Amino acid sequence: MSTQTVLPEPEPSRQIRQLVEAVLPDARVVEIAPLGPDGSSSHDLTEKAAGYGVARRITVAGRDGSTRRLVFHTSTANEFGHERRADRAADMLLAFDTFGSIPSHVRAVDVGSLTRDHRFLSLRDAGEFYLLTTYAEGHVYATDLRRIAKERRALPEDLARCEALARYLIALHGAPGAQPGTYRRAVRDLVGHGEGIFGIIDGYPDDVPGAPPERLQAIERRCVEWRWKLRGRDTRLARTHGDFHPFNIVFDEGSDLTLLDTSRGSQGDPADDVTCLAINYIFFALDAPGAWQAGFRALWRRFWQVYLGWSGAAGLLEAAAPFLAWRALVLANPRWYPAVTQRARGALLTLVERALDAERFDPDDAERIFA
Repeated sequence: MSTQTVLPEPEPSRQIRQLVEAVLPDARVVEIAPLGPDGSSSHDLTEKAAGYGVARRITVAGRDGSTRRLVFHTSTANEFGHERRADRAADMLLAFDTFGSIPSHVRAVDVGSLTRDHRFLSLRDAGEFYLLTTYAEGHVYATDLRRIAKERRALPEDLARCEALARYLIALHGAPGAQPGTYRRAVRDLVGHGEGIFGIIDGYPDDVPGAPPERLQAIERRCVEWRWKLRGRDTRLARTHGDFHPFNIVFDEGSDLTLLDTSRGSQGDPADDVTCLAINYIFFALDAPGAWQAGFRALWRRFWQVYLGWSGAAGLLEAAAPFLAWRALVLANPRWYPAVTQRARGALLTLVERALDAERFDPDDAERIFA
């Protein structure tokens, strides 16, 4: 680190001193100096303008008179996959876990967090993280869909809940996204994230009936083409749930709902939430002969009718195809749904292929699956 440019020394930070002297109780901080974003003081075409964070060089004196230097790193938000606090925390934890595994690499001494009252909280002894939440009373929406598939009929309360879900999304998506660059991140994650299309396809075994590797490769290539169609549509960024499927929706005895597990930063394209829920009306009908005609068709139509009747839904059908593909690939993946039949898997992937080949998704295309 000694080759890095040293900028003028600011007033020493009391918090940094306290942290370092807690980690190294036999040492004393004698200097804190900010470091530039690159290792050069040149001001030409090769000068690095920005990095992924802010660093300070800390000079520490030991009781025996020796000195050593440390670097204190903090991370800043940017559009390169660091928009969310969780992204930045992940980078710091990964660095702490891996710096020591590389020969001749600087070593990680500590990792932690800045608390709300501007104290430093060390996490060097932490293992896995946990989350504590409240409990949602009621039943998951998937229970309703299983009943409809079994009984081959949708009740009036099923239509009421379907409409409540569409209206919930209308209200949710009515709030625009706030972070610049987040729409491109959402589209990039849709295709390339481990939980996105690439990752889900990688989770398929090579011998899945109805989903041979060459078929999945062709779908993947078309989704990459769709990334380039969508990446400039930043005005579509909105508040989203990010994982709006029937196992994350809890209903009470009526139509009041509670949601679980919002994901992917809670901002993205509304087409994600809409297709994530809607495709389940097809999925639950596929291996229940007659359930589409007598139950799920009405839910599918009501959901699209209510949502698309909202003025803010303009452009959704033109963006829906790759999101539909993502969600269908999850449902067709035996790692996620091992009981899915080859016929059902093939129907889902055929729906995806037709959607990806069209300029605009047509909800009426679902009828072709059950014709």
